[in-house]
Amino acid sequence: MFDLIIVGGGPAGATAAVYAARKQLKTVFITNEWGGQSTVSTDIQNWIGTPHISGADLAKNLRAHVEEYAGDTLRIIAPALAEKLEQKGTGITVTLKNGEVLEARSLFVASGAVRRTLDVPGAKEYENKGLTYCASCDGPLFSDQDVVVVGGGNAAFETALQLLAYCKSVTLVNRSNTFRAETITIAAARNNPKMKIITGVMPSKIIGEKFVTGFGYTDVSGVETILPVSGIFVEIGSIPNTQWLGDLVMRTSGGHVLVDSRSQRVTPSLTGHSFPIWAAGDCTDGLYHQNNIAAGDAVKAIEDLYIHLQKSI
Repeated sequence: MFDLIIVGGGPAGATAAVYAARKQLKTVFITNEWGGQSTVSTDIQNWIGTPHISGADLAKNLRAHVEEYAGDTLRIIAPALAEKLEQKGTGITVTLKNGEVLEARSLFVASGAVRRTLDVPGAKEYENKGLTYCASCDGPLFSDQDVVVVGGGNAAFETALQLLAYCKSVTLVNRSNTFRAETITIAAARNNPKMKIITGVMPSKIIGEKFVTGFGYTDVSGVETILPVSGIFVEIGSIPNTQWLGDLVMRTSGGHVLVDSRSQRVTPSLTGHSFPIWAAGDCTDGLYHQNNIAAGDAVKAIEDLYIHLQKSI
C-alpha cells in the first residue's frame, strides 16, 4: 500500500510529487501528459522566477523535477489514465485504464481540466497564432493592439479587465443578451472607454495571414461582420477531468471538485464521512485558476495531508 496517490502532471501534480517525496511519503505519481493546459503557450511570462518560458519547456522542467525524486519512495507511471476511484477501509483505490489497481492511504487530485474550444473555421489554424485560451499566459503579447474576448461569464469579463490594462481596445462578444458574470465585474468593464460589448451574436470565422487579422461574427439575421483584430481570447468555460472520481466527493454542476480553501481537502459526498482526498488546480472549484495558484495550493494540500497521515499512524 502507498501512502499517497497523485493524479495529474501539471503544476499542481508536479509540486505535490516533489513535496511528498521530500517528506518521504511512499507515493505513486500518475499522469497521462506533463505540463497541464499551459503546454500550448509559446511564451509564459508569469511563472514566478522565470520571466519567459514556453509551455513545452515548462512541461519538461516539471517532469525533470519530479523525476529527480524517482526511486524507492516515488514511483512514476506515465503515460497512464486514472479511470475509477473507490473507498477501501480508511483508504482508497484507483484503477487505471490499463486495469492496474493501486491502493493508498490518501489521494491528491490534480487531474486538471480541458478548455472548451471555439469551433469555427480558422480556429484550429490560428491557435497560438493570435487565438489563445490563456490571457494570463499570452495577454501581454498583445500590448497596444485590438483584441476580442469571446464569452459572457466571470472568466470572460475578468480577462477583458486584465487586457484593458495594456491593449488598445477590447471587444467582448457573447451569444446571448445576458451575462453569467457578477454585476460589479460587468460594470467595471463597461466603464472603461476602451471596452466595447456586443451581444446576441455568434462567432463565424477566424481570418488571417501568418497571424490573426480578423474575427467574424453573425447576428440573428445571419449578417456577418468582420472585426479587424490581432488577438482573440476564448473564455467559454472548461470541462474538469473529474468523472473518474465517481460519487465519493462533492462536485459543482460543472464537475469541479469542492475543496476547503484552507486545506484543499475535498468535500465528501456522504454526510459523516471524511475521505482522505485532497485536490488543487483546474479540477477544483477555486475562484482563480493559474499555474502559480495551482502550485501553491498543492503545497498547502501536501502539508495538510502529511499531518493527517502522521496522526493516523
